[in-house]
Amino acid sequence: MTTSLAPDATADPSSLPSRPGTDSDARRRSRSGGDSSGSRWQRLAFGVDQPRWVRPSAFGLVVASAFLYLWNLTNSGYANSFYAAAIQAGSKNWVAWFFGSMDAGNAITVDKPPAAFWLPGLLGRIFGFNSFTMLLPEALMGVAAVALMYAAVKRVSGPVAGLLAGGALAATPVAALMFRFNNPDAMLTFCLVLAAYCTVRAIEKAGWKWLVAAGAVIGLAFLTKMLQGVIIVPALGLAYVWAAPTTLRRRLVHLLGALGGIIAVAGAYILAFTLTPTSIRPYMAGSQTNSFLELTFGYNGLARIFGNRGGGTPSGAPGGAADVGAAAGQSAFGNFAGGGGNGGPGGGSMFGGSAGILRMFGSSFGTEISWLLPAALILLVAGLWFTRRAIRTDRVRASLIIWGGWTLLTAAVFSFMTGTVHPYYAIALAPGIAGVIGIGGAELWRGRGYWPSRIVLAVTILATSIWTAVLLGRDSSWLPWLKFVIVVLGVLAAIGLVVRFDRLRLGAVSVAVAALLAGGLGSTAFTIATASQGHTGAIPTSGPSAQGGFGSGGNGAGFGGFRDRNGSSTEGLPGGTTGLPNGTTGTPGGTIGSGTTGAPGGTTGSGTIGAPGGTQAGGPGGETSASSELVALLKQTTTKWSAATNGSNSAASLELASDTNVIAMGGFTGSDPYPSLDQFKALVASGQVTYYIAGGGMGGGFGGRGGASDTSSIATWVQQNFQATTVGNTTVYKLVK
Repeated sequence: MTTSLAPDATADPSSLPSRPGTDSDARRRSRSGGDSSGSRWQRLAFGVDQPRWVRPSAFGLVVASAFLYLWNLTNSGYANSFYAAAIQAGSKNWVAWFFGSMDAGNAITVDKPPAAFWLPGLLGRIFGFNSFTMLLPEALMGVAAVALMYAAVKRVSGPVAGLLAGGALAATPVAALMFRFNNPDAMLTFCLVLAAYCTVRAIEKAGWKWLVAAGAVIGLAFLTKMLQGVIIVPALGLAYVWAAPTTLRRRLVHLLGALGGIIAVAGAYILAFTLTPTSIRPYMAGSQTNSFLELTFGYNGLARIFGNRGGGTPSGAPGGAADVGAAAGQSAFGNFAGGGGNGGPGGGSMFGGSAGILRMFGSSFGTEISWLLPAALILLVAGLWFTRRAIRTDRVRASLIIWGGWTLLTAAVFSFMTGTVHPYYAIALAPGIAGVIGIGGAELWRGRGYWPSRIVLAVTILATSIWTAVLLGRDSSWLPWLKFVIVVLGVLAAIGLVVRFDRLRLGAVSVAVAALLAGGLGSTAFTIATASQGHTGAIPTSGPSAQGGFGSGGNGAGFGGFRDRNGSSTEGLPGGTTGLPNGTTGTPGGTIGSGTTGAPGGTTGSGTIGAPGGTQAGGPGGETSASSELVALLKQTTTKWSAATNGSNSAASLELASDTNVIAMGGFTGSDPYPSLDQFKALVASGQVTYYIAGGGMGGGFGGRGGASDTSSIATWVQQNFQATTVGNTTVYKLVK
């Protein structure tokens, strides 16, 4: 039997919303007809042993979420071309599919595990690779996450709480952004919500099978985005060991079973990767030793959290290294490719604001995720306080530990990490917030007959409406009237609760509607505006004007016009700097650079970056496009790889345009030691690569570790031994006779 958040257990049951297993449930079923009688179709439509409105409302939530995530799904095209190229490769070659290779020739992987690309790759193999087959799995995982969110919360606090939680997740702007995008974050979020649902089921009857299933799903989350997939594990484990209705010994044994599930799934892939000969599989991008574990704990692990302190040496730039095309540009980037500290250009401060307790509310993360974050924090504290005297197995408190622990752990990591952090990471925070909102909001409404619950709920509504107005005010040109409407609704709802207007006829409905609009209208409008935009590039952001960072599409800009959250533009990087780091200018085809290093936005450094095909580079991880002449040339090749170029960004664009295999030398950041000069010479000698394309450049990783790439020496060797020709505006070297 669960316990209400009302501080007095003698609350009038007739004033409480329905909850599983309560007498008021039975009374409502008898009044609404939600029993086991009726035709088969009636039972299918309305269910049994529940009010008639429950199943239609849940269906409506799922349909609305599906419309939001599936409508005009292809407006983002290939979205992030870096991941799109890997999905395209997986749709053509099983080895590339299994290992997450950047190309179907299996030269080098993306800098992530491959699980997020398995479903899109399979769909592309069956129905053909295109924008729709690539993005459809992401959208469907979003719909499934909303449905699971509803189901998990409903089991504890009833259908009203489930609707609140599912709706809160669906109406989070960053969720609408990433469930319509091809970054791994959509699958990560789905896996985490599924693991939380399995844990909720496990806690009900100390079901070890459900807990092992949760562990297996966490293992899949690890294979999606490595250590980020295990951030919530302490919250899940604490909730189970606290509340599962069995002995402490059995609870601990069950947790070991869950750990076994994680190890079985994640370990099986790590073992397969490690035991596969390097001659068969692609090079592990993001590592210096072709190691999955190095990527896990270095570039994609501690380096993300601690910057250079956790993941290796600063990348620096080899001074005075002559280069062809963007290989020189890599030198010009210098520490820009490194993880940096809080103030370092490669660190969290560049894309996510300064590290600290207020980062989630700042200009980068605020409109992505923080709409309901103040409310969630208030409701979490109140919920834990009001259930402090509940029995150990109380499921409301256990669920608050799950969703509240999820929120606190994820927010803490994102807030204080000083390595690479992007605002879209915040989608992993959305389910935790939604769970606390659903449970806390419904339970306090249930106990509103007592003044502590009523006051907390009123304060929560008022604070949410005011914070929503602040967030809306950050873009003063978009719906400027909306923030005033929301504040008025919040004030009216709060006053209505305090003076017990809900006791009057239709008063409860009026207060509830006003509260819902005050808390959710702003984020919902922002979410709809996000879904209506196309987004491309490595760092997409939500909002009505598709503001973005490097390589973003829509109304965003690449290096030449970074848009901030207020919609204003600056020249180059944040802070008003001009052009590329060190003040360089992208030159089509690339030039030979001195490799002098300077700070981003500085005035020294002559290394340049050019986009293959003579078009503007979209910035690190952003979009570049190749000329039609170059694309036609690559399509005529018959070798294993049509070309080799510097960096994954350039290689991905060429692959998508030509549907051929292109070697991404240096990987995502341009600093991976693949291929070595000897390896490249061997590929050329065996006739496996037709062209070397000057230009390209850094893939945009900013990962927090240095590199020993041979791209500079390869460029020099090519320049000395092969004849340069110009295709479009691109310098191309033919490597085969």
